[in-house]
Amino acid sequence: MGTINNDWLEAIGNEFRQPYYKELYQFIKSEYMNYVVYPSSDDIFNAFHFTPLSEVKVVILGQDPYHNEGQAHGLCFSVKPEVEIPPSLVNIYKELQDDIGCLIPNHGHLEKWSKQGVLLLNTVLTVRAHQANSHQGKGWERFTDAVIQAVNQQDRPIVFILWGRPAQLKRQMLTNPKHLILEAPHPSPLSAYRGFFGSKPFSKANHFLQNNSISPIDWTIENN
Repeated sequence: MGTINNDWLEAIGNEFRQPYYKELYQFIKSEYMNYVVYPSSDDIFNAFHFTPLSEVKVVILGQDPYHNEGQAHGLCFSVKPEVEIPPSLVNIYKELQDDIGCLIPNHGHLEKWSKQGVLLLNTVLTVRAHQANSHQGKGWERFTDAVIQAVNQQDRPIVFILWGRPAQLKRQMLTNPKHLILEAPHPSPLSAYRGFFGSKPFSKANHFLQNNSISPIDWTIENN
């Protein structure tokens, strides 16, 4: 497994010393040795590498990494540039276009967002190939709860975008009145038409940031 070595370490470094994390580490190590697991071990903590805690402006919460070959690379909803855009991200792009007029790109790589302060966080950070939710309940949720709490405690306005019930269950942890919480159904084809489309999360996030004298996110993803 990769390591975290930026300012996240001060905020959540104690988690690595907890008994639950040691058990999680041994489980994940065994999984990588015996099965195909996504993302690659070097990519597990990419969300933290690309978005230091001090630079977080927006948090988008996902659930489980993509579990098909070559998709997951440590950022929720994002896939590597050469990989077909997954259905949920297709719908995110549709809403992005309807909301603020961005052209829909020809790839699903969202690293540009993360490098502007959008923390693309899954609540579980690994998965066995072709077995959705196979690493749930092994300790990742406790780790990412600590991450959410660390962001909640930041003394500056931050936007939390919670799509779908699993993400919305984290709302009770978001107690800082400085933050904006945006909730909508999940963008998957099963639920996007129940209120995800038309929810305008991108313009709402930028409006909030600008009202708090914070530079907005350039949500445009350029074609390859």
